[in-house]
Amino acid sequence: MSDHESLITAAKQVRENAHAPYSNFRVGAAVRAGSGRIFGGCNIENATFGLTVCAERIAIFKALSEGERNFDAIAVVTDGERLTPPCGACRQIIWEFCGDIPVILANLGGQSETTPMRELFPKPFDSSNL
Repeated sequence: MSDHESLITAAKQVRENAHAPYSNFRVGAAVRAGSGRIFGGCNIENATFGLTVCAERIAIFKALSEGERNFDAIAVVTDGERLTPPCGACRQIIWEFCGDIPVILANLGGQSETTPMRELFPKPFDSSNL
């Protein structure tokens, strides 16, 4: 199994745990740390919507809370016909904590593509702006 396939598989598995009773849009994400460990996250919706947390942020925050600081790829899996990129908030978090890593977009239909983070977030706000 390739590195990308293992991340897609992990994201598909954790997607099953999504709590999406309002949108029914279940998302799974898996981020691979430089250590080789994979951390998964799924979207968790809240009735207020503003307190909803995306799968990508959960995966990254789990990894950070376990002491990981270096990441080499992230996969995002949905069941949409079109591949779904991370939202703006997630793009900021990915850039802040992961930098210009490959972002693997996949769906349950078997489609996938890999895009460098710099293409998804071409003019990021980061510590160089401070």
